[in-house]
Amino acid sequence: MKSLIITSTLSVYDSIEDLPQDVLELMEKAFEAREKAYAPYSKFKVGAAVLLDNDEIITGSNQENASYPAGLCAERTAIFYAGAKYPDARFQKIAISAKSLNHRLVTPIPPCGSCRQAIAEYEVKQESPIEIFFMGETGKVVKANSLKELLPLVFDNTYL
Repeated sequence: MKSLIITSTLSVYDSIEDLPQDVLELMEKAFEAREKAYAPYSKFKVGAAVLLDNDEIITGSNQENASYPAGLCAERTAIFYAGAKYPDARFQKIAISAKSLNHRLVTPIPPCGSCRQAIAEYEVKQESPIEIFFMGETGKVVKANSLKELLPLVFDNTYL
């Protein structure tokens, strides 16, 4: 037996003020989307903003349902709409921000597993990395240069 060691390198910004201007603007779009979230059950609002190579920014927010599996996360809302509206565009960056109505979130909140898999699909499709920036309501911002930093053993179409 051999051991397989997997490492990830993420960048951490102390606050949004430290972000490059284009990423700061993208994160502000994620904030705006976050406020449009429909989260009456979890009280956990998430906003996402996707920058495409055609300079379009597509936003999404989480949309809950009393039947929990019927809801959709902010990241997938934005990703699927971007893919449907601009099927040939390449995803460059995604900014994500989460806010709890129960307490202040200062810890960066990464995409869930389902959202990571959705991002992976587009990264594989376009054969280039997608930068992912994520944060809580305030505080530090984490940057992954590629989805593979968050999901190193990605399941993709090569297995099918």
